[in-house]
Amino acid sequence: MSIPIGQFLVESGAITEAQRDAILEEQDRTGRPFGEIAETRFGISPDVIEDAWAEQYAAMTRWVNLGAEQIDPNALSLMSRRQAWQFKMIPVRYDGAELMICTTTRALARALRFACRHVPARVFFVLAEPEELDEALMEYYAFPGFTPAMIESAVKGIG
Repeated sequence: MSIPIGQFLVESGAITEAQRDAILEEQDRTGRPFGEIAETRFGISPDVIEDAWAEQYAAMTRWVNLGAEQIDPNALSLMSRRQAWQFKMIPVRYDGAELMICTTTRALARALRFACRHVPARVFFVLAEPEELDEALMEYYAFPGFTPAMIESAVKGIG
């Protein structure tokens, strides 16, 4: 069962229970997204909303062991090394008509924005621990002679 985004925001201290209830009432009346109302009505930062959404998604999606996953070279070819490192994601394989992409909780929102705009397939995300994702990035999108920290520093300067 999914925990509502409002509950994540209350638990993190970003909003009060009264604010959550007011947002839900307005959402029922207008149909606007919860996060949009929280931003406009109570000045909640989009980054805070994004973090809560990522926590909500992480609670609902599957976590994987990338070392045990079968990685499809055709999926890997959908993005460059720079994109994979910059957005902290690895296209794993197609599952029917959808492309499975692995990322981390922290990188999820940014990876989703990139994938929706630039990946030529319907996608769904699975999650891995950051160290595990870095290992896979080093295996499939290596920059010879560089460590993960060096690569991340370089792509931050690009992006």
